[in-house]
Amino acid sequence: MRVDFVVPRYGLEVVGGAEYGARMLAERLVELRGWDVQVLTTCAVSSDTWADEYEDGTTDINGVTVRRFRSLAGRDPGFDRWSDRVLADPRRAAPRDQERWIELQGPVNPDVIEAARRSDAGAIVFYPYLFYPTVHGVPAVGRRAVLQAAAHDEAPLRLPLFRPVFTAAAGLVFHTFGEQDLVQRLFPVAATRQIVLGLGVEEGPGEAEPARAALGIGDRPYLVCVGRVDDGKGTRMLVELFAAYKARRPGPLALVLVGPVIDEPPRHPDVIVAGGVDQETKWGAIRGAVALVNPSAYESFSIVLIEAWTVGVPVLVNARCAATREHCERSGGGLWFDGYAELEVTLDRLLADRDLRSSLAAKGRAYVDGSFRWPVLIERYATFLEGVAAHG
Repeated sequence: MRVDFVVPRYGLEVVGGAEYGARMLAERLVELRGWDVQVLTTCAVSSDTWADEYEDGTTDINGVTVRRFRSLAGRDPGFDRWSDRVLADPRRAAPRDQERWIELQGPVNPDVIEAARRSDAGAIVFYPYLFYPTVHGVPAVGRRAVLQAAAHDEAPLRLPLFRPVFTAAAGLVFHTFGEQDLVQRLFPVAATRQIVLGLGVEEGPGEAEPARAALGIGDRPYLVCVGRVDDGKGTRMLVELFAAYKARRPGPLALVLVGPVIDEPPRHPDVIVAGGVDQETKWGAIRGAVALVNPSAYESFSIVLIEAWTVGVPVLVNARCAATREHCERSGGGLWFDGYAELEVTLDRLLADRDLRSSLAAKGRAYVDGSFRWPVLIERYATFLEGVAAHG
């Protein structure tokens, strides 16, 4: 079968986010099913600018055909100011203001839409919902469109211009049951063909001791947070709560932040800002941690939780994030906090009770084995896409 993916950026340099999820799925459909998979995308690497950085044209990445087109515009410098105005009351935003919001956010790329419209693929997957290629692409390809929204509870999801996008899709793929419930509450899509899938995982190489040495951790116990160091991802909140914890619980515990720094966090002697690291160091840092912490309130899946459980590390998440809390509740493999008092209690329990950490890690790993190993996940995904192609 032939399937196309339409994403705002794609490449080995794009790590994290929905586009990374799209690459993992595309490559496994080639590897495990022998499908013909094509990606239609822009030349962007950074979602902060959507500037053209890759060469346009056709290339092959791990068996996937990638066609890149130059954009008419990336993210406008005035987008944030415009967004504040439009999203103050998204349900009442004027249609022309919503269209301008999409264009200022970028990437504006009509050539990707035209390539999708002309494609003879049986199914065309748009991933995620938020950007110009999906907003204009789903209606353009009609009943071959599959939407992997990667939605979470945020103001843009309530802009009326997304209603025809969600209702036009022939198939919907969700990361979690919470995402499915959210989308069904906002849009009349209960009768649309749909599946809760998530993403698969494979253990990466990398040992704890080299990572400790590379990051200057020494032999201290530590929590690790993997992903963008970004106020919007809750990193500043985590650092501030951690500093309060250390003021009440002095000792060797450290917090290690692994990932590109978007917003510089507050300085603290027990917080190590590692920045971007190679995969071996990342996996080693996870393996050596007491627990992995994801403080973000806005996640649609959180692959780092799945990675931590894969290597036997318990997790601690923000109670306000429906997706990560759902993972913890369904697996029994993690704890959650809402504010300092709960963080203090959960950290005290995790640090003091080795048996609790082992039990959480074992339950998390069982959850991953049951739902997120690639062969099983790709079999479900391929069957779903074949159904859309046959009946869309």
